[in-house]
Order: sequence, then C-alpha cells, then structure tokens
Amino acid sequence: MNIFRVTAIALTALIAGAGPGAADDYPSRAITMIVPFAAGGPTDVVARIMAEGMRHSLGQQVIIENVTGAAGSIAVGKAARAAPDGYTLSIGHWSTHVVNGAIYSLPYDLLTDLAPVSLLVSNPQLIVANPKVPAADVKSLVEWIKANPGKVSAGTAGAGSASHIGGIYFQNFSKTDFLFVPYRGTGPAMQDLISGQLQIMLDQSSNSLPQVQAKQIKAYAVTSKTRLSVAPDIPTVDEAGLPGFYISVWHGLWVPKDTPKPIVDKLAVAVRAALADPATQKRLLELGQEIPPVNQQNPAALAAFQKAEIEKWWPLIKAANIKLD
Repeated sequence: MNIFRVTAIALTALIAGAGPGAADDYPSRAITMIVPFAAGGPTDVVARIMAEGMRHSLGQQVIIENVTGAAGSIAVGKAARAAPDGYTLSIGHWSTHVVNGAIYSLPYDLLTDLAPVSLLVSNPQLIVANPKVPAADVKSLVEWIKANPGKVSAGTAGAGSASHIGGIYFQNFSKTDFLFVPYRGTGPAMQDLISGQLQIMLDQSSNSLPQVQAKQIKAYAVTSKTRLSVAPDIPTVDEAGLPGFYISVWHGLWVPKDTPKPIVDKLAVAVRAALADPATQKRLLELGQEIPPVNQQNPAALAAFQKAEIEKWWPLIKAANIKLD
C-alpha cells in the first residue's frame, strides 16, 4: 500500500482520539472557512483544495465564504469575532496574518485573538529578470544594479505587496538601490518585465514559473532553503550567493481564540490527513506550493513561525514607511 495512503488512514483514525470533552461530537454540522480574497484567486484555490481534503477526515462539509476588503483584514476580523466553537476557520497568509499588522491599525491582535491550527503551504519568491539583463547569476546581478544607479526598475503589485516588500528586503540585504514601479497586480507587471520595460522583479514562484519555463524571463534563485520540487534546476539563494535571503508567501489556518484545545487538535489532525493525501499533494504542487514537513503541521509550529515572521518583517515594513494607495 502506498505510504501516503497509509499515513492518511492513520491520521484519520487519530481524529477520534484527538481529545476528550468538547471534541467528542465535533463536528456535528458544516464548518465555514473564511477566505480573505475573491473566488478564483490563489488563496481561494488553496482553501478549496484544503476544504475538500479536510472534509473526508472530519465527516462534514467545509464551506468556503469569501469576504473581501482592506487587504484581507475584514475577513480576518470577522473570523476573530466568531464564536470559538470550531465552526469558523480563518485561512490566510503572510500578508493577512503578518504584514497587515505593520500597515493597518487593526481592531484585533494577530497573535492573541486567533488560535493557530497549522501551517498549510508555502510559496517562496523567485528573483527574476528580463532576459536582456546581462547578469548571469545573483552575484553579478547585484554588481550590475550597483553599477547602474537609477537605471534599474523593479515591478511590484502595489504598496505593501509581497513583490514590494520582497524588493525592499532585497535592497537592504544586497545594499543596492533601484526604482519601484507599482502596478495593479503582478499580472501587468509581468507583462512589462517580459517586454523589457522593467528589468527585475521578486515574484511568487507560482506566478513566475510559467514564464520562466517558457523562457520569457530568467530566474536567478528561489528565496528558500530548498529548491522547488517543480523546478529543481533553479538554485536556492544560499547556493546562488545570497545566503539567508528567505521570503515566502505561506498559508496557514487559524480559529478564534478560546476555541477548545481538543477541537483545535482535531482540526490539525484533519489538516495533516489532507496534506498526506497524494491527490491533494499533487494539486498543491502543481500550483507551485510547497508542503511543509509533518512536524510543522501543528498549532505550536504555526504559532512560533508566525511570531518569528512578525518579528522579522514588522521592523522592515515600518522603517520603509509603506503607505497604502
């Protein structure tokens, strides 16, 4: 029997023993997963894949509710105010559950008003460029930018976006300086990168990989400790000469604070069962998402990771004085 199938069966069996008391008859009805962005977007797609995978273990439907506005903070706020009974889940990512706290004055606390369930997937960025950029690797790219002050432009999806913050991080890390050109999303920015109106961009791998594979742009490195499973030929930043330059748009799952621990544990087990399923893995990997190790698929690991990300990114964002358009 396939090892992933065995793992999924074992994790499903564990659900009955995830904890006594409040979780004994949970869930007895459908669960709502609040998605902070519109239907069809990357987070919505991840949410629907996870909802389907968790349904098998939990024995109840996981219904998607798309709540848009204020860069996801309206949706997260709604989840934070929900009853702590396990029937409202908050899916979000690096921006909604880390970055927003440094940009917005939020009516909730990201660390204390939500209880972590599990890290879900991560999507590191790629350092990409127009093919006409003469640099052959990251080291020579840094040298080329330094040799062309005021002449290099980087596309972003707007103030506070992952591509913008990633670009600021790159400037600080490499001690370079270049111009930022904001767009209404990475789609139009990518078009200008391909055409040569932009020279570089830091973009989520799931968005850039098709263009890299079509040789419309070139990729210098992936901003993670390991190579992408779907693009193993792209070196990591450690290998490419920019060690420690890590940035990823990761997704996680939370519930309102004071949700009983047995229920949180049961949800975490359902997440692990879903991520262990080969069909779920295939769908996520095809999207360019990376699945975290099993030992990171739990509440404690997400709590520690989110706290570390806030401590890493808030000072940089606040120092950059990022203002929303």
